[in-house]
Amino acid sequence: MKFCSNCGAQINEGAAVCVGCGAAVQSYQAPVGQLKTNKGLLKYILLNLITFGIYGLVVMSSVSNDINIVASRYDGKRTMHYCLLYFIIAPITLGIAAIVWLHKISNRIGNELKRRNIDYKFSCADFWLWNVLGSIILIGPFVYTHKLFKATNLMCADYNVKG
Repeated sequence: MKFCSNCGAQINEGAAVCVGCGAAVQSYQAPVGQLKTNKGLLKYILLNLITFGIYGLVVMSSVSNDINIVASRYDGKRTMHYCLLYFIIAPITLGIAAIVWLHKISNRIGNELKRRNIDYKFSCADFWLWNVLGSIILIGPFVYTHKLFKATNLMCADYNVKG
């Protein structure tokens, strides 16, 4: 089974162009490395506590790397590495850069899910509704983190199959 490298639509064997977007069909090559699809909220919380926050840095760095690997050739953007944001940029900007980063990465992951025709709704609205406004009910940031990990896992799983 082949998929269009431009729009992600399924392509019949022997087709010269994609019926979804009209792009010329390129020979399919599997991704060199498989992206991890095992990010989960409970694992994130427990290992974050055990490692005094180091696991959280690793996982969020992985999310920023994953979106760059999957989407950069389509949207031409690069998401700042999470460690650079966390240790240098966010303290200088008094946390404002972290808000902008989360807004942008949420929107970028949501756009990639749409481009890949994955039936899961995720966008920057989830960041603002769950992580920011949801802080009032205390559980909101956990819901946002769960949605972020699920969206990232779906995107990575699709990439592992289709490239």
